[in-house]
Amino acid sequence: MNTTVSHLGTALDLAAAGVPVLPLRAGKVPFGNCPACAKNICGGRPNMKTPGPCTCPHPCHGWAAATTDPNVVNAPTWARAWREAAGVAYHPGGAGLTVVDLDSAEAIAWARASLPATRTVPTTRGEHWLYRGAMQSANAVRPGMDIKSSMQYARWLGPGTGAITSLPDVVRALTVKEPSTVRLAAVTVPAPTGGGECPHRTPTYLDRGIAMAEQRITAAREAVHATVYRTFLTVLSTHGRCGCLTDAHTARLFTAAQAMGESPRHCTDAWTNALTRLGL
Repeated sequence: MNTTVSHLGTALDLAAAGVPVLPLRAGKVPFGNCPACAKNICGGRPNMKTPGPCTCPHPCHGWAAATTDPNVVNAPTWARAWREAAGVAYHPGGAGLTVVDLDSAEAIAWARASLPATRTVPTTRGEHWLYRGAMQSANAVRPGMDIKSSMQYARWLGPGTGAITSLPDVVRALTVKEPSTVRLAAVTVPAPTGGGECPHRTPTYLDRGIAMAEQRITAAREAVHATVYRTFLTVLSTHGRCGCLTDAHTARLFTAAQAMGESPRHCTDAWTNALTRLGL
C-alpha cells in the first residue's frame, strides 16, 4: 500500500476519534518550521512549548501542530509532509491520555510490578503503556522511562491491547521533584519611621498575598523562572520596606518555587535580583 495513503488514512481515522495528529519524518521527529516560521519569527509557539498566535497552514511547530480537524490534516499544505512522512504522531495530552514510554526490559519489569495494568502497545525497544488522563510530560523519570502527555508527542504504533485504565497517582508522582531543603539567609529590609509595623496592610492581607503568590508560582506552565522573579518582585514591592516579611514567608515562596523545579540557587538569585531592582 502507498505509504502516503496509509499514513494519511491513519491520521484521518485518529482525528475522527478525537486524537490530535501530525506527520513524522524520518528519525521519528516532527517536520521543521516552514520558512515563514523559521526560528519562530512568526511569534507563535516559542521553542515548540506552547501554542501561540501563529496560524500557519503548514504542519509547523512540532507537537503544537497536532490537530483533529480533518480539513487541516487533508489540506494541500500538508500534502508534501504526508508524501515524505515516515509515520504518524499524536499529542497524548490533547487526547486526554498519558503514555508511559518503557525503553528497556528493566523498565517494563518495574512497570509490571508497580503500575496498574492498562492498554499496552509494543514499540521498537519496549512498550507504551497508555492511561486515561493528562499530566506534565517528563523524560528519564526512571531508567529507560519517559512520560509523554501534555506538550509532547508520541508515535502512533497501533491501538494496542488491553483495557485502558485511569492514570494512577504513582505515575503522576514520577515527575514531582522533592523540594530541596534550603537554609534561608535572613532578609534585612529597612523599617519605616515609627517602627516596624506595616502602616498600610493588615497581617491577614499579607497572609493572603503570600498564598496568592504561591498559587501564581505553582500555576506556571512555562517561563517558571521569570514567573518566580516577577512574583518575588511583587511581594517585595508591597511589603519589602515595612519589615513585615518574615523568614517563614520567604520559605513558603522558596518552597513553592522549588516544587516547580527551581534550584535553591535560582531562588536565591531571583530574590536578590528583586531586592536590587527595588533598591532594598
